[in-house]
Amino acid sequence: MSIQIHPIKAFTDNYIWTLINKNNKQAIVIDPGQSAPVAEYMKEHDLEMTSIWTTHHHYDHVGGVMELQEHFPMTHIVAHSEHGVEEDQTVKDGSSVSAWGHSAQIWDIPGHTETHIAYILDIDGQKHAFCGDTLFSGGCGRVFTGTIEELYESLKRLNELPADTLLYPAHEYTANNLRFGLSIEPDNEAMITALARAEELTAQGIPTLPVTLEHERTINVFMRASEPSVVTGVSAQRNLEDDKPLTVFAALRELKNDF
Repeated sequence: MSIQIHPIKAFTDNYIWTLINKNNKQAIVIDPGQSAPVAEYMKEHDLEMTSIWTTHHHYDHVGGVMELQEHFPMTHIVAHSEHGVEEDQTVKDGSSVSAWGHSAQIWDIPGHTETHIAYILDIDGQKHAFCGDTLFSGGCGRVFTGTIEELYESLKRLNELPADTLLYPAHEYTANNLRFGLSIEPDNEAMITALARAEELTAQGIPTLPVTLEHERTINVFMRASEPSVVTGVSAQRNLEDDKPLTVFAALRELKNDF
């Protein structure tokens, strides 16, 4: 594969996912909340930034866009109309963008924010999902300007991707999410193993991401709201009106808010 996908670290736990075409030394940057780490990486590796893609409007995802445009004036900005940037290409659900001939489909995945989108990039039959703050490894985003119902449906939609899809969340929250998951499913062996691995990697400063969708199905409690073990774990901490997956999911999000 001529495209390399690299995380540029920003703030304390953000990842600015960067697509690098090794043949022509061009780069596409996703959600640059800070400009300096990106500009430094471009200079260090002699790369030309040609495009920026954004998933939602929060400052830690778009705060560096304007400065990067000044550094790299030929940069093509791809964003939803409500992301608060001066985009060159306005996208919404059903749109597509190209990365050197490889197509990325735009999916609406609201909940964290009302206009949150994902980029589902297909490279030679392998799906790569850049999902911002909607889905994390072991967790999901808080609800800000979206709704809990939207967030639930967005995770269901992402769960329809092929099992080997690689997921690229924008934050290193994996270990904390898994600790929360184990407070619900303490006997989940896959979760126990994943936490040990995440803590080991994090201690070394190595990203725990990307992860496969197949992996998330076993260790992400928010994708397991219909599992009896999750229903039991939530019921032990919250009074549930019923055990419907959305009810359990909403209770999980409330519990995680206070975790």
